[in-house]
Amino acid sequence: MATTRRTFINTLTKGAAAASITPLVGNAFDLAPESNVTPVITQSSGSFEPSVREHYRPPYTIGLGGVALGNGFKENSDTDSLQAMQAAWDSGIRYFDTSPWYGLGLSERRIGNFLHSKDKKEYVISTKVGRLMHPDANFSHPLWKGRLNFNYKYDYTAEGARKSVEDSLLRLGIPALDIVFIHDLSPDNKDLGDKWLDYFKIAQNGAMKELTKMRDEGLIKGWGLGVNTIEPALKTLEVADPDIFLSATQYSLVKHKDDLNTLFPACEKRGVSIVVGAPLAAGLLAGQDRYLYGGEKPTDIMAKYEKMKKVAAAHKVDLRTAALQFTVAPKVVSATIPGARNAKQVQENAASMKVSIPADFWAELKKEKLIEQNAPV
Repeated sequence: MATTRRTFINTLTKGAAAASITPLVGNAFDLAPESNVTPVITQSSGSFEPSVREHYRPPYTIGLGGVALGNGFKENSDTDSLQAMQAAWDSGIRYFDTSPWYGLGLSERRIGNFLHSKDKKEYVISTKVGRLMHPDANFSHPLWKGRLNFNYKYDYTAEGARKSVEDSLLRLGIPALDIVFIHDLSPDNKDLGDKWLDYFKIAQNGAMKELTKMRDEGLIKGWGLGVNTIEPALKTLEVADPDIFLSATQYSLVKHKDDLNTLFPACEKRGVSIVVGAPLAAGLLAGQDRYLYGGEKPTDIMAKYEKMKKVAAAHKVDLRTAALQFTVAPKVVSATIPGARNAKQVQENAASMKVSIPADFWAELKKEKLIEQNAPV
């Protein structure tokens, strides 16, 4: 019998009960985050012929990223998180991105707490696969603040992808997902290290095929990778049929050359769109004393940022507003998803998309070589 959205959702309760007494089997990785065990790799059974077709593209230019709602960088209260969601909804934001990784399930629970009473037709949601959660009262992680109560293991197999989707639906308390990203399958992921290509091969023969099947069955609308580097996305275009990529940390006002000149053209050829993650460079372009997720502050980036602040002040332009609008200017970009931990931040981001920025501001940034000459503005 063919799998439908209804039959798939109806299996969730049974699947959750079975998971509590049956260990995950097959090619799944029962690895601790820092495990040095080399995964078993299954060779591809055939070649992939790329083709151009119509891919799902979210219809909303701005969304809400879920890192802060998972207590990323600092602990956030349930009240502030709920108010942030309400402010997003009231501001017209209808695209929400989350992940099991964000707070080890906390972000999904908080977003779902707000969305579960909404009509699914009224919003778009994306989440991610690649890590499975399991209870652990003592686990902590430097990125996620507060009590976590869960630990994780990597699983890029077909079975792992489908279980992750089931788990996410249960945490969210909603009837369906729109987009599923394969998460952090990238050389910058310190857990994977130089073995990331081994994991990529497993995903190629596992999660990628399973998500393609789920898309073809109508269970999801699209899939891709959610990564912080461009190489995994480029490789995925070579071996599979993705619809959309979440390119995080690679397209911002202070860093965009690689996405602009390499990833974007490759995606355009295949009709694949981009969701821009970390459009404010994880806080820097919103005035936070922070750049991305590793704690580093590269000298060249910080020098460029200081020069940009002076140009913005001279033109009376809010740099955060300019940074957000910059990320949605390319035609290949379907949405930008800045994070927010309270209602005020959400409202400011939403309002920024309606501001008119003088052309002279952009012209001076290009004249001073602070942004690429071919960058759309």
